[in-house]
Amino acid sequence: MNKVEHIGIAVNSVKLAGEIYSKLLNTPVYKTETVESEHVLTAFLQSGPNKIELLEALNDDSAIAKFITKKGEGIHHIAFEVDDINAEMERLKAEGFVLLNDKPKLGADNKLVCFVHPKSANGVLIELCQEMSV
Repeated sequence: MNKVEHIGIAVNSVKLAGEIYSKLLNTPVYKTETVESEHVLTAFLQSGPNKIELLEALNDDSAIAKFITKKGEGIHHIAFEVDDINAEMERLKAEGFVLLNDKPKLGADNKLVCFVHPKSANGVLIELCQEMSV
């Protein structure tokens, strides 16, 4: 794993949370995107080398809606950048981690993604991210 790629925060409203985080970080939301596979609307902010992803549920069946119902708004996941997501998935499986995906899927911000079950990582949902080739 190369670095923390972003921190994902579950919110009720990307618009309202974007306004708050824009003021807090003194930087605008630079991108919003719908990720149909996850049923979420995302918004990204960047402060120096650090990125924040805000996640709003698009329906009651989304993982974000369930998270907010159970835990309220707040940190949802930490994402790590990897060079080879398939190799990293195999390495983690060999180490005994439980993955939530059998293969990488398309995520936000032109990334291939895979999630590590929170029970495998001391209660923290981990996302692996690999930049897609253009």
